[in-house]
Amino acid sequence: MSGSILYIHGFNSAPESKKASQLTSVMQQMGLGEQLRVPALHHHPRQAIAQLEAAIGELGSPLLVGSSLGGYYATWLAERHGLKALLVNPAVSPHRMFDGYLGTQTNLYSGETWELTHDHVNALAELEVPAPRDPQRIQVWLQTADETLDYRYAETYYAACALRIQAGGDHSYQGFARQLPALLSFAGVAAEQYQAIDFAAL
Repeated sequence: MSGSILYIHGFNSAPESKKASQLTSVMQQMGLGEQLRVPALHHHPRQAIAQLEAAIGELGSPLLVGSSLGGYYATWLAERHGLKALLVNPAVSPHRMFDGYLGTQTNLYSGETWELTHDHVNALAELEVPAPRDPQRIQVWLQTADETLDYRYAETYYAACALRIQAGGDHSYQGFARQLPALLSFAGVAAEQYQAIDFAAL
């Protein structure tokens, strides 16, 4: 359905994260809450992908909005289903970065602890796709002071997509709420539906 959005949170994150909460608030204010899904993803990539596939089935052709590891998932799903995607400080080849992180992990929001294993890493490797080359379909929002991921990896990998690079910021993407009109427009939401919303107050 036009205007539907699937938000894909990052590693050890949750629907309670700031960006997800801001997007949820705006969709509800517009009366479009039913057109948004923000699943609490399982820590294992295969189970997370199954959850996301189910959400796509419910929404039809949603805009995929992926943050960090969620951006990696969104890239695979966008290529698989021909969907539009907006990637916020996305992870590139995360399986290559996790070697030093094997072992016990804690979700930042739920407090759940779990074990990051080689099986997780192998499952992530299976989701790697050739660099997308469609600026009409894929936008990538980067901030240069991301303390978790070097933005230059994404800048290079997504060079053929629509890049928006801001100086400064951080991994959480500072000022996300103020950029939501651009996100909603990309999702196919008409401007008159959100022109009365005070995005700066989110």
